[in-house]
Amino acid sequence: MPLYDCMLLLKPHVRKESLMELVARVGKHVYGRNGVLTDITSFGTVQLGYGIKKLDGRYYQGQLMQMTMMSTPNINKELQYLNKEDRLLRWLLVKHRGMKNGKDARYEETSEADLKKYGPSAIYDFEGIEEEDNDEEEYDSEDAERKEH
Repeated sequence: MPLYDCMLLLKPHVRKESLMELVARVGKHVYGRNGVLTDITSFGTVQLGYGIKKLDGRYYQGQLMQMTMMSTPNINKELQYLNKEDRLLRWLLVKHRGMKNGKDARYEETSEADLKKYGPSAIYDFEGIEEEDNDEEEYDSEDAERKEH
């Protein structure tokens, strides 16, 4: 089963009990489909980059939650009921791609050659860099020409 992150942006005035009820409902939905919630993280109240307009006003803040889960690929279609949820401003489901889970991730070894290809020599060309760059002489000669005119 693939790993997913479900980001929930709730209205700022939603009480903690109501928030936990929504998270529990999503969790029960995942468990009912033989999925597993692996992590739940609350980022608290966050400032939004723009206002989100809803029927009861425009919101510039929200409570951000992240739920990490392993579930079947059709979980996106199954969570569409969240669109009708009044407590939510936005929700997003993101699939982790190319990530290894469980034993594969813990025992994977990175070779020293793999690490070297991301070192400074891979980014910068040290051969073309001069040790001292004397730009002051260039500016001094331009200043002298301006004073002569």
